[in-house]
Amino acid sequence: MPSILFVCSANQCRSPMAEALFKSILEEAGVLLNWRVASAGTWAYEGVQATYLARQVMRERGLDIEGHRSQPVSGELLAEFDLVLVMEASHRDYLQGHFPLVSNRVHLISEIDDREIDIADPVTGTAATYRATVKQLLIYFELGFNRILEWVVKLS
Repeated sequence: MPSILFVCSANQCRSPMAEALFKSILEEAGVLLNWRVASAGTWAYEGVQATYLARQVMRERGLDIEGHRSQPVSGELLAEFDLVLVMEASHRDYLQGHFPLVSNRVHLISEIDDREIDIADPVTGTAATYRATVKQLLIYFELGFNRILEWVVKLS
């Protein structure tokens, strides 16, 4: 079963939104049940709910992340996934440095489009800031869906 882990800092905004968005894309493609999709944070505390604005913006899109609870990244968790997509170069550098056995599985999301662009943390922003983050994620997922599939197949 192909698997993908989305990683941000606290696992309360970007990565749970990315998880929900990617699951919805897989569902539309009719293959969600064949995938494992999750999220975590490099500096996350265990069990914290997604931020209010993340939940609100996902609700606007018909996606429910009310049950999301944060989880920290660990070597054991990373080993369970074929592909790890991170929001910032600092996340990639941290994971590759601390978990070298899985470093080849870790990619910055913008690498989908052969770029090195961080997805900014919307945590201190407005609903519009969160919506902009969602739009940015969706652009990468839509542009790079086939590339994500290639990475997963190559790494699994």
